Amino acid sequence: MKKFVFLLTIVTLIFSLAACAPATSTQEQPKRVVYLINGALGDNAFYDSGKAGIDNIAREYGVETRTIECNFDAGKYEPSLRAAVDFADVIFVISYGFEDQLKEFADQYPNKIFVNIDTVVENSKKTITSVDFIEEESAYLAGVVAGLATLDTTIPNINPDKIIGVVGGDVDPVVSAFVFAYENGAKSIDPEIQVLKKSLGGAWDDSARGKQAALQLYDQKADVVFQVAAAAGIGVLQAARERQLYAIGVDTNQNDLEPGYVIASDIKNVGKAIEDVYKAINDGTYQPGQVLKYGIAQGGVDIALEAQIQVLPQSIIDQVMALRQQIIDGSLKIELYNNQNVWQ
Repeated sequence: MKKFVFLLTIVTLIFSLAACAPATSTQEQPKRVVYLINGALGDNAFYDSGKAGIDNIAREYGVETRTIECNFDAGKYEPSLRAAVDFADVIFVISYGFEDQLKEFADQYPNKIFVNIDTVVENSKKTITSVDFIEEESAYLAGVVAGLATLDTTIPNINPDKIIGVVGGDVDPVVSAFVFAYENGAKSIDPEIQVLKKSLGGAWDDSARGKQAALQLYDQKADVVFQVAAAAGIGVLQAARERQLYAIGVDTNQNDLEPGYVIASDIKNVGKAIEDVYKAINDGTYQPGQVLKYGIAQGGVDIALEAQIQVLPQSIIDQVMALRQQIIDGSLKIELYNNQNVWQ
């Protein structure tokens, strides 16, 4: 009888523990994902790269996804955050201009997963994970490409002057990091190379202004203009074709948008970073509050030289790719931007 009572007690305890057990891992998996961006899709660059990653998540994991575009309208930032937390378990956010609101929402909703893309944002509860791209590595190589090209007068329409340019969407830390490293890369080839700079003052979606800025640089004898201007940068590529000169694209491979006139693209693989983070969320290895560094070795940034119409001689391609490998293996250390004034 005592054995029966003991066994009955054990069985009762097992069922009680089972009733109190947490939900299964399948129940805990996130079902809804939001991609919240301060700007707009259609830039063929930064925002579209992230959307490609979101689309891949939807296909691979079967989650429901939504993209919320703020279109650079500050009045939409807080309502968009509200809509995101009301819908999603995981929120990938590009928070330029509303970092403080993001911190507040992350503190209010500690059970939501917030992943901030391209800048480091830290809330008091340390639940926001930030993806920080080492854009200096790829921008340095873009500068090397431009520096080598402006010295090679065998390339059609390259003039004897050692002048290149860059058009930035705004004067902010990320764009400044691109400009800083681009100039360093060019001057590593020849310290006498002059780098002309123009900022669009936040007009990220104004391709006409981007084109006008680039035309001004070409008219000042720049052979190559690097665009770091999102959708406005498409105008830079158009200006290169119009002047029969050369541009460098940004964020995605834009070399074939204006074939024969875009000699390289500085890749920032936002989509890959989003996919990597979501994979960690899905497999249970995700840790909130981290700063994830993405350089060339991690597949976060890169230089793309392949094109339908190849303008660069093989000697330039080989030199750039050799430097790329040195960055990956650590023998070439690229100086990082640290609030230097690059817009002089």
